[in-house]
Amino acid sequence: MSRSRRPAIVGEMCAEFAGTMILILFGVGVVAQVATSQDGALGDHDSIAWAWGLGVTLGVYVAARLSGAHLNPAVTLALAVFKGFSWRKVLPYTLAQTLGAFVAALIVRASYTDLIAAVDPEHTIATQGIFSTLPGNGVADVSISSAFVDQVVGTAILVFLVFALTSAWNNPPMANLGPFVIGLVVVAIGMAWGANAGYAINPARDFGPRIASLLTGYDGALRDQNGYLYFWLPIVAPLIGGLVGGALFKYLVEDHLTDPDEEVAEEATGSVEGPDAVGEPLPEPVPEPAAR
Repeated sequence: MSRSRRPAIVGEMCAEFAGTMILILFGVGVVAQVATSQDGALGDHDSIAWAWGLGVTLGVYVAARLSGAHLNPAVTLALAVFKGFSWRKVLPYTLAQTLGAFVAALIVRASYTDLIAAVDPEHTIATQGIFSTLPGNGVADVSISSAFVDQVVGTAILVFLVFALTSAWNNPPMANLGPFVIGLVVVAIGMAWGANAGYAINPARDFGPRIASLLTGYDGALRDQNGYLYFWLPIVAPLIGGLVGGALFKYLVEDHLTDPDEEVAEEATGSVEGPDAVGEPLPEPVPEPAAR
């Protein structure tokens, strides 16, 4: 039975929606579990870091074949600027990612309604961190400027390493292990960069669940624990950080990489400064063995 013809962008947006939804179901879900458990019986900071990383891994496996599994507007923007990703797809991808995060957060909100009501019946800042990030995770005295810098740095690390792990010329993970290693990157960022601003490092991951919480009882969702408008920071800072990370990879690493196939050809001919440089024909390349 033949499939109906649909524009490719439809499938790509569906993949970004589904992959981001999986990411948020695990990420926001684990925070809800920890925040509503008694005395940390059902998890702690490490379980949060691991579940977010596994959520990224599983989300990438879901979406990679159709869309490349960006799952993050900061990654999408950086790919458009530095990797030739189509600019006309940036907004559709961003909308799909944000909607996926929004729907996933609504699912978590509905599933954890009773437990959230038991620990925070007024839906205050005490459990707002389940859905979106706050400076100092809502408890520490961290300034807006420190939180902003933190998000720029954390997202720059993420995008730099995503580019490093997906560049065909940079000895990337093989045998479809890329999503797993990228998940480990998120685990590491959570364990090293989670104190100042909760490591959103993804505008869709923060804004989608923030709106979901705003619509379901968290009247202060757009503000931080001090009453300042905060929703913009986990959007703007990661977008800047993604560009910083992409630029660093391009100019520190990518511009110095060479095509492995060209390296093989150079080794076979002796040197690029050899016969071809003086107009003489190149010798036949030495064939590689069929198996190693």
